[in-house]
Amino acid sequence: MLTALTTDLYQLTMAQVYYRRGLHERPAQFDHFFRSYPDYGSHQAGYCVAAGLEAFVGFVADTAFTDDDIAYLSSLKGRSGSALFAADFLRWLRSMSFTDGITIEAVLEGRVVHANAPMTVVTGPLATAQILETALLNQINYATLIATKASRMVDSARGRPVLEFGLRRGATGAGDVGARAALIGGAEFTSNVSAARDAEVEPKGTHAHSLVQAMMALGEGERGAFQAYADVYPDDCVLLVDTIDTLESGVPNAIEVFEDLRSKGHEPVGIRLDSGDLAYLAVRSARMLDDAGFEGASIVLSGGLDEMSIWQILTQIDREAARYGLDPVALVDRLTFGVGTSLITSEGDPALDGVYKLVAISDGSAWQPAIKISENPMKVPNPGRKALHRLYDNRGIATADVMSLEGEVADDPMVLRHPIEATLLRSVSPDSLSGREVLLEVVVDEGDVRAEFPGVDELRKRRERDLDRLDEGVRRLVNPHIYHVSLSERLWDLKQALVASPS
Repeated sequence: MLTALTTDLYQLTMAQVYYRRGLHERPAQFDHFFRSYPDYGSHQAGYCVAAGLEAFVGFVADTAFTDDDIAYLSSLKGRSGSALFAADFLRWLRSMSFTDGITIEAVLEGRVVHANAPMTVVTGPLATAQILETALLNQINYATLIATKASRMVDSARGRPVLEFGLRRGATGAGDVGARAALIGGAEFTSNVSAARDAEVEPKGTHAHSLVQAMMALGEGERGAFQAYADVYPDDCVLLVDTIDTLESGVPNAIEVFEDLRSKGHEPVGIRLDSGDLAYLAVRSARMLDDAGFEGASIVLSGGLDEMSIWQILTQIDREAARYGLDPVALVDRLTFGVGTSLITSEGDPALDGVYKLVAISDGSAWQPAIKISENPMKVPNPGRKALHRLYDNRGIATADVMSLEGEVADDPMVLRHPIEATLLRSVSPDSLSGREVLLEVVVDEGDVRAEFPGVDELRKRRERDLDRLDEGVRRLVNPHIYHVSLSERLWDLKQALVASPS
């Protein structure tokens, strides 16, 4: 459970500096964005799926410094032995609320988001907004990372159900967050009972090898293990068939149990394959099940799967199914994919490069843009109070996310600048567009939570709608096309002026 102390020490030390200088209540704005898409090594993402906002807003609304928190902070000492935090600052900290004057704008959960464009914007008293940084990054970055990985897996699975079961392999505390994020990303089910309850979806699962091992050790064998499971779950019977020998033992024993179930008026669900050449075993198992009269029985595939291995399995089935007299399309329609470790850990790229940067601060009479200068141009944030729009071309496909200054009126034609490269720009005329959409929505207004947070079904629909309007090249599993995130001409000019003369 996150508390007010779920933060980095430097957030609090900076807040005390602001307090001592009388700046702690000065209005300021911070942008949260990620600098680059996940890169898994042999394959890369070309988009991300936003997640984690509801948890962060809940933290803002429900969290405050307690007496115990203040007592702990008062015990901290500097190198000289003096108190790290002064008593008057701690009294202010105890009295403040994370909702005091805070406004949060965000791209809603489930929506496709892109590198360098703001996902979350926090505006409010400088010290309060500063302290919120760590909690925001902690809750939104990881959830977005997992929702993105899940979305890629669902894409590669051709819309077949994806079951998330990474709770055993995730870091402590990440299981529920990761499961919810996976559901937002398109996973249809989770084995995590707690996360399923909270998300109001049905938990799913089968049985482990240990059931078969136990029954074998007790002399009842694999057939006896399958029968025991079927006796308890006659209408939900999915049998794991690869403990001994999938084709010589597991599937034949499963068929015998299925025949017994059917004779008693029950219809078995199917089998699960967890090891070996899953594509080949799926084809051979399907042939055996069909020959035994269980046409269409489900086949769950699991065992270290990720988006690339799912893609490879389906490609192999496309080529191999006909050799055994099977329709590859019909066979694929019988599959469910169980994914665990690679999803819950975002294997290949375990952290989203999400950052939280001050972009504007009030001087008491007007907003002043703020900028960070870096030798690496990628680390120079886009300054000032901004709007974010998504432009759609005449096909209805998203063509660019555009940052412009607050209140800026678009030129005709609109000049879109690359955030870094001066020579990369293009003009867009209104007649080349079918629509323009505001992406940032107010979810907390001066401390008042305004957003309604729908269930995961609606969040999945948001993802599907955005992906339907995303160029296929951007959705590629490998070497995706680069989506355009652009600056307006006026924002570009402001950024260059501040870089040239930052003080």
